[in-house]
Amino acid sequence: MKLIYGVKDKPKFSQVIVFAIQQLLAIMAATLVVPVIITSNTGYEMSSVAALFGAGVGTIVYLLFTKFKSPVFLGSSFAFIGSMTAAFAGGVSMALGYLGLIIGAVLAGLVYVIIALVVKFAGVKWINKLMPAAVIGPTVTIIGLSLAGNAIGDLQKAPAGGNSKIAIICGLVTLAVTIICSVYGKKMIRLIPFIMGILSGYAVAAIFTVIGIVAGVDALKVIDFSAFKALVDGGVGLHTFITVPNFTFVTAFKGFGELTGSYILTLFAAYVPVAFVVFAEHLADHKNISSIIETDLLEDPGLHRTLLGDGVGSMAGAIFGGCPNTTYGESVGCVAITGNASIVTILTAAVGAIAISFLAPFVAFVNSIPSCVMGGVCMALYGFIAVSGLKMIKNVDLEHNANLFTVSVILIAGIGGLSLTFGKVTITSIACALILGILVNLMVNKSRKQN
Repeated sequence: MKLIYGVKDKPKFSQVIVFAIQQLLAIMAATLVVPVIITSNTGYEMSSVAALFGAGVGTIVYLLFTKFKSPVFLGSSFAFIGSMTAAFAGGVSMALGYLGLIIGAVLAGLVYVIIALVVKFAGVKWINKLMPAAVIGPTVTIIGLSLAGNAIGDLQKAPAGGNSKIAIICGLVTLAVTIICSVYGKKMIRLIPFIMGILSGYAVAAIFTVIGIVAGVDALKVIDFSAFKALVDGGVGLHTFITVPNFTFVTAFKGFGELTGSYILTLFAAYVPVAFVVFAEHLADHKNISSIIETDLLEDPGLHRTLLGDGVGSMAGAIFGGCPNTTYGESVGCVAITGNASIVTILTAAVGAIAISFLAPFVAFVNSIPSCVMGGVCMALYGFIAVSGLKMIKNVDLEHNANLFTVSVILIAGIGGLSLTFGKVTITSIACALILGILVNLMVNKSRKQN
């Protein structure tokens, strides 16, 4: 898709605000849900709005390191969920667990820093040889396809006692409006299809819910309005509009007295191997966004800068929200679908993430958006990620068996869900597929030279 706004373009202020909200809506659900998963896994409460604040800080750090040339938003990384859970294992206190989240993120970030130094002095040509389009293209495709189950699962998800068919209707309305706005909309509407889709899906869900409440039919209740009710339960006041996130570093400061060498080793084993796995996904994401903006980010601003931005941004994000950050495929998909790669939009979204983490009504609204509505949006977002990977291999000669085997192995390993677990460390299906693809590519590379 031809870009409407390039990386350096600056839309009007009023437009930027709307575009930034759209980026936030695209990344917010996933960013907020990671702390919820950790809370569920460990019993120790983590703040979702603190994670959102941390994502905003991490994104600003990333933009600074990449010289404002890479239009990607950073959010809470799902890859580190097992690592974060390990930080609370063994009956550690909440203070020590929070401190462990920060130390673990710093250890993972240092992996990126070390790799960045290697890239700085060795260059990136070896990476391009190791991972050509025949490797990166299908890897990007399976990143999108691996999320397909999440999108469809959300699309069909209804509240307890709800009807999945009603949920699907709301999700499909969201998807249909998103598609219509993106394809047929005028310039401004075409740039905000996700906002239009989410608002339309939310409106339909609200209608069903109100009818369900009035008629006393639980099957029609799609939206849970309890988040709004909680705002006013204690009376209307400043707390109704302003909330202060439970920042990780505040509680973590109390855990220094409990810190031991064995605990640090546990964190090292839980975080560092995963950081190497996420590095592979970092490469795929940046190859993907590079193809969208038609600028090789591995060359300019350079892979060493994107790695430093991702690594240091992840450390900064964890200090506030506990969650290591990573570049978000949802953000990349948003850029691809809307044709808006303006870095000003990403920066405004990052500042917005920091600001709205203090605004209780907005957080309540986001928490009330039904999963089925977000599922409708994500069908488009994740699909575009998959298609962008296919675009990378459209010029690859698949008549050559060397390329055919490379692409085939990656697709089957990734879609089939091949993963390996060593103790507390899990190598994801995407990472396994990429590693296998690299090995196959090295195995058959000699045949390419002979031809």
